Amino acid sequence: MKNGQVSVCLFVVKIDQSPRVAHRIYLCCQTSSRITCSCEAVIFVVKDGLRVNRFLLVKCAYDLCNVLCKNHIIMYTCIESQSTVLRRCVDMLSFLNFASYVLTRRSPAWHRMRYSLAASSIKIHPSVYPTPRRDESIVDNFHGTMVPDPYRWMEDPDAEETRQFVDELNAISEPFIAQAPSREKLRARLTELWDYEKYSCPSKRGDFYYYSYNSGLQNQYVIYQQKNVFERGEIFLDPNTLSADGTTFLRSSAWTKDGSIFAYGLSEKGSDWVTVKFRGVDKQDLDDTITGVKHSTLSWMKDKSGLFYCKYPDHKTAIDGTSVEKHENHSLYFHRMGTDCKDDVLVYDRRDCSNFMIGGTVTEDGRYLIIDVSRGCDPYNMLYYYDLSSMNGSIGKINPTPLFDKLDAKYEYVDHDDDSMLIQTNHNAPMFKLIRVSLKDKSVKEVVPENSRNKLDWATPVANDRLVLCYIEDVKDALYVHDLNTGSRLYSIPLKVGSISGFFGKKTHTEMFFGFESFTVPTIIYGLDFGSVDKTTTPEVKELRRVRVPGMDEKDFAVEQVFYESKDKTKVPMYIISLKGAPRNGEAFTLLNGYGGFNVSDMPYFSVSRLLLMKHFRAFIACANLRGGCEYGENWHMSGMREKKQNVFDDFIAAAEYLIKNRYTNSKRLAIHGGSNGGLLVAACSQQRPELYGAVLNRVGVMDMLRFHKFTVGGAWVPEYGNPDVEKDFKFIYKYSPLHNIRFPEGGQWPSTLLMTADHDDRVVPSHTLKYAATLYEKAKLHEPQTNPLLVRVEVKAGHGAGKPTAKVIAEVVDMYSFLQRVLNIEWKD
Repeated sequence: MKNGQVSVCLFVVKIDQSPRVAHRIYLCCQTSSRITCSCEAVIFVVKDGLRVNRFLLVKCAYDLCNVLCKNHIIMYTCIESQSTVLRRCVDMLSFLNFASYVLTRRSPAWHRMRYSLAASSIKIHPSVYPTPRRDESIVDNFHGTMVPDPYRWMEDPDAEETRQFVDELNAISEPFIAQAPSREKLRARLTELWDYEKYSCPSKRGDFYYYSYNSGLQNQYVIYQQKNVFERGEIFLDPNTLSADGTTFLRSSAWTKDGSIFAYGLSEKGSDWVTVKFRGVDKQDLDDTITGVKHSTLSWMKDKSGLFYCKYPDHKTAIDGTSVEKHENHSLYFHRMGTDCKDDVLVYDRRDCSNFMIGGTVTEDGRYLIIDVSRGCDPYNMLYYYDLSSMNGSIGKINPTPLFDKLDAKYEYVDHDDDSMLIQTNHNAPMFKLIRVSLKDKSVKEVVPENSRNKLDWATPVANDRLVLCYIEDVKDALYVHDLNTGSRLYSIPLKVGSISGFFGKKTHTEMFFGFESFTVPTIIYGLDFGSVDKTTTPEVKELRRVRVPGMDEKDFAVEQVFYESKDKTKVPMYIISLKGAPRNGEAFTLLNGYGGFNVSDMPYFSVSRLLLMKHFRAFIACANLRGGCEYGENWHMSGMREKKQNVFDDFIAAAEYLIKNRYTNSKRLAIHGGSNGGLLVAACSQQRPELYGAVLNRVGVMDMLRFHKFTVGGAWVPEYGNPDVEKDFKFIYKYSPLHNIRFPEGGQWPSTLLMTADHDDRVVPSHTLKYAATLYEKAKLHEPQTNPLLVRVEVKAGHGAGKPTAKVIAEVVDMYSFLQRVLNIEWKD
């Protein structure tokens, strides 16, 4: 039939509650495939389909659209009467006379979807988005400010209403993303590029070396055991055999001092919860198992009698990754081998502050237990030690000796001798230094002074009398070897621009290994033997393995580092990567990445998916090193936390302005990307300067800044963000909290946005994204100009990101880039 200039095909499918529903839909699709006409719109009406699988309907409608047309899809579900069907169809046909795009949604029970004819300006009318129930009774009083929270019911991830909302979100985003013109090329090419051998840095344990290996597309890395570092070796532990879908992954591990028993922590579906198992050097598992471990180090007693670990003893609900119960009273426990973990012994806790997080590590010689106590994610900590020889084989609750018992700086154990401990600290040294502390009188001697320009990242003793130091020098790693006793520098180990991706070195070993990578160079594994030379001579740095990606050559790419001015004139570094000779004409698609928080240094790392963007989308990739990180020490971090969080947003906004001003791109071709704290970043920046960006990729973002501390480990973030329950903190948090600052620009649009979360994210719980999406949709429906797509992707059997199977990683990247191609009209280049 014809309606003006728009040809339309109408399908009305009658579905009852028969068990053969799926077969009927399948036959409908088969029938449509024999139709030879072409049209510009498909109206897909499902009658009496309230309980039909929503995803099956979406797939059916999408298949019809692919057969009959390439530009439109309109889908109905749950129309109750034939008259309603006819009336809705007439309404739509009339509307097609004067509109090139519309999506209308009259009730939560059915959807209609329609995309614009113009591939370069994809549009979705806000009326297509779900309208979840508002609970007007939920209003909080924050220090005299009344704050509604109508979608609080979404904080229960297991509620049927929450699950229905998730289904509705995916039912909109999945078919939209699936229609990217180069999606299959993108998937095939990314899979091809990802299929290269990957190696970790080896380590020496007992009589063997161990390393992690992935043949290319394996969901999880496999641990290999080898007699020397030049052979492939044998499989020691393969997590891929532990679950059919690859969602069981190795999160933590620890070897006994003699290398005879391997403790390994497994997590499921992306959750932070860990189950610890044990394996002998003969590759046979032992009977012991520890459950309910979280945010924990694992550290063995020297005699192999057992190990120390941490858990939340007061946790009552499920430990499968879906519980949002607040975590409190992190405690250190001891598991004795051969016993049930229910009988494990409490070693140390701090009930004086429920927000304390604890770590316990046994020194390499087995003499001391070092206990680290911090207030959540606060970089400041207290440090204690306990002489394990005093236990006489009996483990119980201990009273350790304080080395530093004030939360006034960061203190990290490095080494010890009979009389003192070597400590890395930023006490009166924002860029960090090494000090030696007497165990007798606590007197302090400076060993390696602070470098005012470069941050000391870490230090490790090697080969008995040497000390390896890693510095961050303008966002690139540098390695130096010092004298362990005097602290004097002996020599440097030359590196290109990049970062250390793995390291093994011990005081009792002469061998040292490290991995290196950069934006354009995948991992290179190097080895040194300090035993082959005297202390003052630089040993030969041998290349043991070089990872190569077929079809990609680092010589084809260019890396530059710029220092741009932020709002307050602070100079901020940013790396920009592209194909060599890429024109700066202000038209290129550009992806700007940022994090800016929690003392995390955002260092150069290799990403094959970024190379794909540069190679096939001719993209510029920009990585801004924002305040809030630790690239320039603790002052850099502190200038981007708590009441100074706005500095981070200003830094990121200034990065976008720099890229536009210097003709790398323009606002319509600029996409921004961030995850977790970086999700908070891109949400705040898209709210404060929506006109700067063409698209936003927001992964597992922290969006509800007034309730983040009430779920799982969120309370640990209070030192970084502040506490909204404290009035002075509330005032600066409320100003930028993404959930509470959604205001559409007058006369303009919110940038095209893809929000991503996962059902098993027990770090940044899904309600952050769900409540934000519901509020965004609510406001969008009141904002007439808004047609840029605002979509949500909720992944199942996945968590915050750690340990995600390769198949899921590739699928996520394909979806993100497909979304960008559609909304930014990016052309694929072979």
